Amino acid sequence: MRLHGLVLTAGAIALGACAGGGDKNASTSTPDTTAAAAAATTPPAGGAAPTTTAAAATAGPSAPITGKTYDVKMIGDEKGYRFEPANITLKVGDGIKFTNVTGGPHNVAFNTEPAGTEGQLKANMPDQTGAGPGAKIGDLSSPLLTAPNDTYTVSFAGLKPGKYDFNCTPHLALGMKGEVTVQ
Repeated sequence: MRLHGLVLTAGAIALGACAGGGDKNASTSTPDTTAAAAAATTPPAGGAAPTTTAAAATAGPSAPITGKTYDVKMIGDEKGYRFEPANITLKVGDGIKFTNVTGGPHNVAFNTEPAGTEGQLKANMPDQTGAGPGAKIGDLSSPLLTAPNDTYTVSFAGLKPGKYDFNCTPHLALGMKGEVTVQ
């Protein structure tokens, strides 16, 4: 059921991205997760109580990167949609900086991870919620990176060794996926 919801959401995002037109002079800044987190707790119109995400309530503190940061490019071009590199081996404490190069919007969403690591992985993924460009698609998902050179960094500090499969939700059907092996 969760997969069906992700596929439906990805389809809606892909259609919205195709209809976007895009401004060639658009800013290439990194999403501001601090402002988005503040916006997530701002009361909606009508004075209703603010809402918070379940991820924020259960994730605990994030663990900062203490080792090397690896760069992964997010690409969509005539060769297809892909992460470069798609398979990465790193150590506990390392991190990955994902960069939207072309063919966005892209995100990084983890769909399998070793048992007992979901809460820490969620905490290590800067949170952003809301609707529209930049919104997260799921609990273990980055915000959408809509402009070229937008980046998103994930820490693998405090996580168990094992395999962490990830994908780009809007382009999963096109085979945009990869795997992190944490040693």
